[in-house]
Amino acid sequence: MERGRLVISYAHPDDESFGLGAAIPKWIDDGIDVYLICATNGEVGTVPEELRGKHETTAALRLSELECARRHLKFKEVFMLGYRDSGMPGSETSRHPESLCYQWQNHPANVTDKVKEILQRARPHVVITFNRYGGYGHPDHIAIQRATVKAFEELRTPASGAALNGVYRPQKLYYAAFPKATIWLRILSARLKGQDPRRMGRNQDVDVVKTLEHIEPVHARIPVARYFDVWEQASSCHASQGGGRITRTSRWLRRFLYSKQGFTRVFPAPERDRVDEDDLFANVDLNSRQT
Repeated sequence: MERGRLVISYAHPDDESFGLGAAIPKWIDDGIDVYLICATNGEVGTVPEELRGKHETTAALRLSELECARRHLKFKEVFMLGYRDSGMPGSETSRHPESLCYQWQNHPANVTDKVKEILQRARPHVVITFNRYGGYGHPDHIAIQRATVKAFEELRTPASGAALNGVYRPQKLYYAAFPKATIWLRILSARLKGQDPRRMGRNQDVDVVKTLEHIEPVHARIPVARYFDVWEQASSCHASQGGGRITRTSRWLRRFLYSKQGFTRVFPAPERDRVDEDDLFANVDLNSRQT
Protein backbone atom coordinates (compact mmCIF):
# COMPACT_ATOMS: atom_id res chain seq x y z
CA MET A 1 0.00 0.00 0.00
CA GLU A 2 1.16 3.53 -0.78
CA ARG A 3 2.07 5.90 2.04
CA GLY A 4 -0.34 8.75 2.65
CA ARG A 5 0.83 12.15 1.43
CA LEU A 6 -0.21 15.53 2.83
CA VAL A 7 0.66 19.09 1.79
CA ILE A 8 0.34 22.09 4.11
CA SER A 9 0.16 25.34 2.13
CA TYR A 10 1.02 28.30 4.36
CA ALA A 11 2.42 31.82 4.06
CA HIS A 12 5.34 32.45 6.42
CA PRO A 13 8.18 30.72 8.26
CA ASP A 14 6.53 30.00 11.68
CA ASP A 15 2.97 29.33 10.43
CA GLU A 16 3.72 25.62 10.26
CA SER A 17 4.98 25.41 13.85
CA PHE A 18 2.61 27.75 15.65
CA GLY A 19 -0.45 26.40 13.86
CA LEU A 20 0.14 22.68 13.29
CA GLY A 21 3.24 21.93 15.36
CA ALA A 22 1.48 19.17 17.32
CA ALA A 23 -0.44 17.68 14.39
CA ILE A 24 2.54 17.28 12.03
CA PRO A 25 4.50 14.84 14.26
CA LYS A 26 1.32 12.80 14.73
CA TRP A 27 1.01 12.40 10.96
CA ILE A 28 4.69 11.46 10.73
CA ASP A 29 4.14 8.79 13.40
CA ASP A 30 1.15 7.55 11.41
CA GLY A 31 3.42 6.97 8.41
CA ILE A 32 2.27 10.01 6.42
CA ASP A 33 4.69 11.94 4.20
CA VAL A 34 4.15 15.61 5.09
CA TYR A 35 5.21 18.40 2.73
CA LEU A 36 5.19 22.15 3.36
CA ILE A 37 4.62 25.03 0.97
CA CYS A 38 5.95 28.27 2.49
CA ALA A 39 4.96 31.16 0.24
CA THR A 40 7.13 34.00 1.61
CA ASN A 41 10.49 34.53 3.28
CA GLY A 42 9.01 36.44 6.23
CA GLU A 43 11.19 39.53 5.80
CA VAL A 44 8.59 41.99 7.14
CA GLY A 45 8.18 40.24 10.50
CA THR A 46 9.12 42.33 13.53
CA VAL A 47 12.41 41.06 14.99
CA PRO A 48 13.81 41.83 18.47
CA GLU A 49 16.90 44.02 18.47
CA GLU A 50 19.09 41.33 20.05
CA LEU A 51 18.48 38.95 17.13
CA ARG A 52 19.00 41.36 14.24
CA GLY A 53 22.78 41.13 14.04
CA LYS A 54 22.92 37.34 13.77
CA HIS A 55 22.01 37.24 10.06
CA GLU A 56 22.54 39.59 7.15
CA THR A 57 18.81 40.03 6.55
CA THR A 58 15.53 39.37 8.32
CA ALA A 59 14.68 36.90 5.57
CA ALA A 60 17.86 34.92 6.27
CA LEU A 61 17.02 34.84 9.97
CA ARG A 62 13.44 33.69 9.36
CA LEU A 63 14.55 30.98 6.93
CA SER A 64 17.16 29.70 9.38
CA GLU A 65 14.40 29.43 11.98
CA LEU A 66 12.28 27.48 9.51
CA GLU A 67 15.18 25.10 8.90
CA CYS A 68 15.45 24.55 12.65
CA ALA A 69 11.72 23.78 12.85
CA ARG A 70 11.98 21.49 9.85
CA ARG A 71 14.45 19.28 11.72
CA HIS A 72 11.94 18.80 14.54
CA LEU A 73 8.86 18.37 12.35
CA LYS A 74 10.55 16.07 9.81
CA PHE A 75 8.91 17.30 6.64
CA LYS A 76 9.47 15.12 3.59
CA GLU A 77 10.23 18.33 1.68
CA VAL A 78 9.75 22.08 2.05
CA PHE A 79 8.86 24.10 -1.04
CA MET A 80 9.60 27.84 -0.95
CA LEU A 81 7.66 30.06 -3.35
CA GLY A 82 10.05 32.96 -2.69
CA TYR A 83 7.56 35.81 -2.48
CA ARG A 84 8.21 38.83 -0.31
CA ASP A 85 6.32 39.09 2.96
CA SER A 86 3.47 41.61 2.51
CA GLY A 87 2.92 42.74 6.08
CA MET A 88 -0.53 43.64 7.34
CA PRO A 89 -3.45 45.17 5.36
CA GLY A 90 -2.89 48.68 4.05
CA SER A 91 0.82 48.71 4.83
CA GLU A 92 3.40 50.08 2.40
CA THR A 93 4.97 46.62 2.20
CA SER A 94 1.72 45.07 0.96
CA ARG A 95 2.07 47.17 -2.20
CA HIS A 96 5.63 46.01 -2.95
CA PRO A 97 5.61 44.44 -6.44
CA GLU A 98 7.44 41.33 -5.21
CA SER A 99 5.10 40.76 -2.27
CA LEU A 100 2.68 37.85 -2.26
CA CYS A 101 -0.27 40.17 -1.72
CA TYR A 102 0.63 42.30 -4.75
CA GLN A 103 1.33 39.26 -6.91
CA TRP A 104 -1.97 37.63 -5.97
CA GLN A 105 -3.91 40.81 -6.69
CA ASN A 106 -2.20 41.42 -10.03
CA HIS A 107 -1.07 37.99 -11.26
CA PRO A 108 -3.28 35.40 -9.51
CA ALA A 109 -2.81 32.76 -12.21
CA ASN A 110 0.97 32.82 -11.69
CA VAL A 111 0.63 32.20 -7.96
CA THR A 112 -1.95 29.47 -8.53
CA ASP A 113 0.26 27.76 -11.10
CA LYS A 114 3.20 27.66 -8.67
CA VAL A 115 1.05 25.95 -6.06
CA LYS A 116 -0.44 23.60 -8.63
CA GLU A 117 2.99 22.56 -9.90
CA ILE A 118 4.05 21.64 -6.36
CA LEU A 119 0.86 19.66 -5.77
CA GLN A 120 1.46 17.78 -9.01
CA ARG A 121 5.00 17.01 -7.88
CA ALA A 122 4.17 15.94 -4.30
CA ARG A 123 0.83 14.36 -5.31
CA PRO A 124 -0.80 14.69 -1.88
CA HIS A 125 -3.98 12.84 -1.03
CA VAL A 126 -4.84 15.61 1.46
CA VAL A 127 -4.22 19.37 1.23
CA ILE A 128 -4.44 21.82 4.16
CA THR A 129 -4.44 25.61 4.10
CA PHE A 130 -5.86 28.57 6.07
CA ASN A 131 -9.56 29.36 6.32
CA ARG A 132 -11.09 32.02 4.08
CA TYR A 133 -10.14 34.81 6.49
CA GLY A 134 -6.55 33.62 6.55
CA GLY A 135 -6.82 32.78 10.25
CA TYR A 136 -6.49 36.33 11.55
CA GLY A 137 -6.80 38.36 8.35
CA HIS A 138 -3.18 38.54 7.20
CA PRO A 139 -3.08 39.38 3.45
CA ASP A 140 -0.48 36.68 2.75
CA HIS A 141 -2.56 34.06 4.54
CA ILE A 142 -5.58 35.02 2.45
CA ALA A 143 -3.56 35.06 -0.78
CA ILE A 144 -2.04 31.60 -0.32
CA GLN A 145 -5.41 30.26 0.81
CA ARG A 146 -7.08 31.53 -2.37
CA ALA A 147 -4.26 30.22 -4.58
CA THR A 148 -4.29 26.81 -2.89
CA VAL A 149 -8.05 26.40 -3.18
CA LYS A 150 -7.91 27.44 -6.84
CA ALA A 151 -5.05 25.01 -7.55
CA PHE A 152 -6.95 22.20 -5.79
CA GLU A 153 -10.10 22.93 -7.80
CA GLU A 154 -8.21 22.99 -11.09
CA LEU A 155 -6.59 19.65 -10.31
CA ARG A 156 -9.94 18.16 -9.36
CA THR A 157 -11.36 19.27 -12.73
CA PRO A 158 -8.94 18.28 -15.53
CA ALA A 159 -9.04 20.19 -18.81
CA SER A 160 -11.89 19.26 -21.11
CA GLY A 161 -11.21 16.02 -22.95
CA ALA A 162 -8.33 14.96 -20.69
CA ALA A 163 -8.28 11.26 -19.89
CA LEU A 164 -8.88 10.65 -16.18
CA ASN A 165 -6.77 7.50 -15.92
CA GLY A 166 -3.44 8.45 -14.38
CA VAL A 167 -4.33 12.16 -14.04
CA TYR A 168 -3.45 13.31 -10.52
CA ARG A 169 -6.46 14.50 -8.51
CA PRO A 170 -6.13 15.37 -4.79
CA GLN A 171 -8.84 13.73 -2.71
CA LYS A 172 -9.46 16.01 0.28
CA LEU A 173 -9.10 19.71 1.15
CA TYR A 174 -9.18 21.12 4.68
CA TYR A 175 -8.82 24.48 6.41
CA ALA A 176 -6.92 24.42 9.71
CA ALA A 177 -9.15 25.75 12.50
CA PHE A 178 -8.38 28.01 15.44
CA PRO A 179 -9.82 26.69 18.74
CA LYS A 180 -12.80 28.95 19.45
CA ALA A 181 -12.16 28.78 23.21
CA THR A 182 -8.67 30.22 22.67
CA ILE A 183 -10.05 33.22 20.80
CA TRP A 184 -12.71 33.82 23.47
CA LEU A 185 -10.04 33.71 26.17
CA ARG A 186 -7.84 36.20 24.29
CA ILE A 187 -10.76 38.61 23.98
CA LEU A 188 -11.70 38.21 27.66
CA SER A 189 -8.09 38.59 28.79
CA ALA A 190 -7.66 41.75 26.71
CA ARG A 191 -10.79 43.34 28.13
CA LEU A 192 -9.83 42.47 31.71
CA LYS A 193 -6.48 44.18 31.12
CA GLY A 194 -8.13 47.24 29.60
CA GLN A 195 -6.81 46.42 26.12
CA ASP A 196 -8.70 46.66 22.85
CA PRO A 197 -9.20 43.13 21.41
CA ARG A 198 -9.50 44.72 17.98
CA ARG A 199 -5.91 45.98 18.25
CA MET A 200 -3.78 43.08 19.47
CA GLY A 201 -0.35 41.68 18.66
CA ARG A 202 3.11 43.22 18.74
CA ASN A 203 2.07 45.97 16.36
CA GLN A 204 -1.57 46.21 17.48
CA ASP A 205 -2.70 45.22 13.99
CA VAL A 206 -4.60 42.00 14.76
CA ASP A 207 -8.37 42.19 15.25
CA VAL A 208 -9.18 39.19 17.46
CA VAL A 209 -12.91 39.96 17.36
CA LYS A 210 -12.89 39.61 13.57
CA THR A 211 -10.92 36.39 13.93
CA LEU A 212 -13.72 35.00 16.09
CA GLU A 213 -16.37 36.22 13.66
CA HIS A 214 -14.67 34.37 10.80
CA ILE A 215 -14.19 31.00 12.50
CA GLU A 216 -15.63 28.24 10.32
CA PRO A 217 -17.36 24.96 11.29
CA VAL A 218 -15.13 22.10 12.43
CA HIS A 219 -15.67 18.68 10.85
CA ALA A 220 -12.55 16.83 12.03
CA ARG A 221 -10.65 16.77 15.32
CA ILE A 222 -7.45 14.80 15.60
CA PRO A 223 -5.79 13.98 18.96
CA VAL A 224 -2.40 15.66 19.30
CA ALA A 225 -1.69 15.93 23.05
CA ARG A 226 1.09 13.32 22.84
CA TYR A 227 3.06 15.68 20.61
CA PHE A 228 3.19 18.84 22.72
CA ASP A 229 6.94 18.41 23.27
CA VAL A 230 7.65 18.47 19.52
CA TRP A 231 5.29 21.43 19.16
CA GLU A 232 7.27 23.31 21.82
CA GLN A 233 10.60 22.47 20.17
CA ALA A 234 9.50 23.52 16.69
CA SER A 235 7.81 26.71 17.93
CA SER A 236 10.87 27.67 19.97
CA CYS A 237 12.91 27.67 16.76
CA HIS A 238 11.03 30.81 15.71
CA ALA A 239 12.55 32.94 18.47
CA SER A 240 12.28 36.14 16.42
CA GLN A 241 8.50 35.76 16.42
CA GLY A 242 8.13 34.99 20.12
CA GLY A 243 8.40 31.26 19.53
CA GLY A 244 8.86 30.27 23.15
CA ARG A 245 5.45 31.58 24.19
CA ILE A 246 3.75 28.20 23.95
CA THR A 247 5.95 26.96 26.82
CA ARG A 248 4.59 29.81 28.95
CA THR A 249 1.10 28.30 28.77
CA SER A 250 0.52 25.86 31.64
CA ARG A 251 0.31 22.19 30.74
CA TRP A 252 -3.24 21.76 32.02
CA LEU A 253 -4.45 24.75 29.99
CA ARG A 254 -2.69 23.45 26.88
CA ARG A 255 -4.41 20.11 27.30
CA PHE A 256 -7.76 21.82 27.73
CA LEU A 257 -7.37 24.10 24.71
CA TYR A 258 -5.16 22.18 22.30
CA SER A 259 -5.41 18.43 22.94
CA LYS A 260 -7.27 18.09 19.64
CA GLN A 261 -6.56 19.97 16.40
CA GLY A 262 -9.65 20.98 14.46
CA PHE A 263 -10.15 21.17 10.70
CA THR A 264 -12.88 22.38 8.37
CA ARG A 265 -13.51 19.90 5.55
CA VAL A 266 -13.99 21.77 2.29
CA PHE A 267 -13.85 18.83 -0.12
CA PRO A 268 -15.64 16.51 -0.11
CA ALA A 269 -18.19 18.95 1.28
CA PRO A 270 -19.86 17.66 4.46
CA GLU A 271 -23.60 17.02 4.49
CA ARG A 272 -23.90 18.69 7.89
CA ASP A 273 -21.70 20.91 10.04
CA ARG A 274 -20.66 18.45 12.72
CA VAL A 275 -17.48 16.67 13.79
CA ASP A 276 -17.51 13.31 12.00
CA GLU A 277 -13.79 12.54 11.56
CA ASP A 278 -10.78 11.97 13.79
CA ASP A 279 -8.49 11.15 10.87
CA LEU A 280 -7.98 13.34 7.80
CA PHE A 281 -7.20 10.23 5.78
CA ALA A 282 -10.58 8.64 6.49
CA ASN A 283 -12.07 7.38 3.20
CA VAL A 284 -8.89 8.24 1.27
CA ASP A 285 -7.96 5.70 -1.39
CA LEU A 286 -4.17 5.44 -1.13
CA ASN A 287 -3.99 3.20 -4.18
CA SER A 288 -6.14 5.23 -6.55
CA ARG A 289 -4.69 5.47 -10.07
CA GLN A 290 -5.43 9.19 -9.92
CA THR A 291 -3.03 9.74 -7.02
